[in-house]
Amino acid sequence: MSKYPFHDIERKWQARWEREQTFAVSEDPSVPKAKRKYVLDMFPYPSGAGLHVGHPEGYTATDIYCRYLRMTGHQVLHPMGFDSFGLPAENYAIKTGTHPKITTEQNINKFREQIKRLGFSYDWNREISTHSSDYYKWTQWIFLQLYKKGLAYVAEIPVWYCEALGTVLANEEVIQSPEGPRSEIGGHPVVRKPLRQWMLKITEYAERLLSGLDDLDWPESIKAMQRNWIGKSEGANVRFPLADNPETGIEIYTTRPDTLFGATYMVLAPEHPLVQEITTPEQKKEIDGYIQRAALKSDLERTELSKEKTGAFTGAYAINPVNEARIPIWISDYILISYGTGAIMAVPAHDERDFEFAQRFNLEIIKVVADPQDPDAALVEAFTDTGISVNSGQFSGKPTETAKEEIIQWLEQEKIGSRAVNYKLRDWIFSRQRYWGEPIPLVIGEDGDIQPVAEENLPLTLPEVQSYKPAGTGESPLATVTDWVQTMMPDGSGRPGKRETNTMPQWAGSCWYYLRYLDPNNQDVFAARDKIDYWMPVDLYVGGAEHAVLHLLYARFWHKVLFDIGVVNTDEPFMRLVNQGMITSYAFQRGDGTLVPTDEVSETSPDQWIETATGKPVERVIAKMSKSLKNVINPDEIIEQYGADSMRLYEMFMGPLRQSKPWSTQGLIGIHRFLDRIWRLSERPVTHEPSPAELQKVLHKTIKKVGEDTANLDFNTAISQMMIFINEAFKTESLHRDAWEPFVLVLAPYAPHLAEELWERLGHTESLAYHPFPEYQEELTKDDQVTLVLQVNGKVRSKVEIAAGTPKEELEPLALAHERVQEYTTGKTVVKVITVPDKLVNVVVR
Repeated sequence: MSKYPFHDIERKWQARWEREQTFAVSEDPSVPKAKRKYVLDMFPYPSGAGLHVGHPEGYTATDIYCRYLRMTGHQVLHPMGFDSFGLPAENYAIKTGTHPKITTEQNINKFREQIKRLGFSYDWNREISTHSSDYYKWTQWIFLQLYKKGLAYVAEIPVWYCEALGTVLANEEVIQSPEGPRSEIGGHPVVRKPLRQWMLKITEYAERLLSGLDDLDWPESIKAMQRNWIGKSEGANVRFPLADNPETGIEIYTTRPDTLFGATYMVLAPEHPLVQEITTPEQKKEIDGYIQRAALKSDLERTELSKEKTGAFTGAYAINPVNEARIPIWISDYILISYGTGAIMAVPAHDERDFEFAQRFNLEIIKVVADPQDPDAALVEAFTDTGISVNSGQFSGKPTETAKEEIIQWLEQEKIGSRAVNYKLRDWIFSRQRYWGEPIPLVIGEDGDIQPVAEENLPLTLPEVQSYKPAGTGESPLATVTDWVQTMMPDGSGRPGKRETNTMPQWAGSCWYYLRYLDPNNQDVFAARDKIDYWMPVDLYVGGAEHAVLHLLYARFWHKVLFDIGVVNTDEPFMRLVNQGMITSYAFQRGDGTLVPTDEVSETSPDQWIETATGKPVERVIAKMSKSLKNVINPDEIIEQYGADSMRLYEMFMGPLRQSKPWSTQGLIGIHRFLDRIWRLSERPVTHEPSPAELQKVLHKTIKKVGEDTANLDFNTAISQMMIFINEAFKTESLHRDAWEPFVLVLAPYAPHLAEELWERLGHTESLAYHPFPEYQEELTKDDQVTLVLQVNGKVRSKVEIAAGTPKEELEPLALAHERVQEYTTGKTVVKVITVPDKLVNVVVR
């Protein structure tokens, strides 16, 4: 018997699929909409490290699903491309002097080669890369539509700036360390500083982004994260006049207008524009020092509930409009300029953070909401529940909801406030001060006039630059390319202008890539409308949960804008979302919790390891794959040693798709042996004699289970069922064609190279990729005998084999007569008997 020759088989079929364009797809109006499926993977960023075994997990899942869909009569769009603009390539260019385009395209070639080695059924004719000018021409076009709709504007705002990287970073790209905030990439220091930024008004779409979640088949955890990020609340806007200048007021937003009478001080964010204006000369030094210290903290650190409250008094006072009380104005870093108005009325009696702040700085605390169960209770901590208004003038004695409504009406009547809905969501900071990104197609005149580049002149391409290093002025490296920056205003007036030198963030290209796949070579529009109508929306989108908020929120925002201008057919892009779990690997942990690279550890005995440098024991733990921990598994090595089908099958067999699970080479070897067993079985003589009845039953159970589990993305249990079939098939001396041929088709989505080879050996000349998935006979999936569990008071006392389908009225006397049941029921009263046919009988006694 020959050994499973996976190298030869996999190379052969990958070459044939490419030669015959097996998975290329085009629009066919005769195919009904219900039979068209668009299945999308989150496309990768092509880093220099190449793929690790975690990347193909989601790709394998969608590939199995797509192959199954084709075999069940569906037309499938399944594309792949590369998210190829971004900071890592630019950093590499700065270090090495190599153009980021060169390294990016080298990385893309490496990724493409690795992906193709796994035999995924992508339509490679549709490949896109976000750094290609043919692609980013349309990213720029979409930006111009946003600009024309008034959704793009320029503002000077406080942002995280990294001097070493020379660019602005999003909050999510900043990590907190003992030394202060650092960039996620490179670990460089970052500071808060005001910079001129392009912004996108995603806040105008907050309500639609929120309500649109209701109709999506997404994990509830992802929806909850988006809802929390958008952060809708209802309350009131209220104006607090300055005591010394009533013409100037501080606008605040509150969800608890019923607590206005308890506002005893105000707090502004350190970055609030009024701070410098209202601070008294006596307080200026303290305020300036506090502002500098606050600039070194991340938003997460500033809003951490358990941290000690800090602040500084401005020396100014405001007037509480509901009771004319004069209240001090402080600044504190627990207030963010990016949330609400950047100012709050502080009600220490009914807010935990305000309570701690008031105690720390000896500020007045006035109770204005009482607990109905104990209205006279003294405040030892903030009372944050609803209750009855007290010390609140005409609103005293009213329950919270009534007081809220009546106070809002009174505020509007007195013209000192108004009903308001607020969102935590902030406008999207869209500028990046770097080279390797899409140029923003705008020109700024000497008078500050901003004009868009004419659409017919897109793409505005990146110029060649001598240096990729930041300009050192807070501007992008493009600012140094004078002959590119200096231009004429697009209106034809002949006036000189300067090109915008900031570039777009990496998110821009990934906001709409799923649309370009539909029509990747179109030079006239980003995608023809008939192709959009044919394929959209995406039926299944698979990727990591780390993109739960930003990418998905930004893509939904852009899609809604495109829907509003009439160029796409749906309000939402992705109907179903599935997050695959992470594939983890082993690492080693010191006693203090820090991790040690695997090559710095020695094994002293099974399950005993020491850190080589110190000789101290370390514990083996599960951790995320990381180059620094030296625990990354290279798929090239796995494929070379065990084959692509083994890797595909193992990654699906490790556990449920949505759960994280640790890589185990032993488990991979077991799967490889399973495929080798299939190969050895295939070398038995083929017979046209009917297969044994038991093998037929196992076959039809397998067809049913694999089909249902594949449709539900439950791949691990489908593979288990195939193993059951192979165990049964090994009991026969010959290969029964009536059972073997259907099994090969069932195997095909999972191990496509091996299945194609087995199919050809059975005499077929066409690929099985579009051959109908076998159908099962329901009667053959049912067992003749089933195991009936016998319980007394819910505890298992025995099990018996019975004929499947035995009626309920026969099961109860059978159970009561059983000797093990009688041991526990004799001398007791039978209260009731619970019977589940074919499963269990539970006798309840007392």
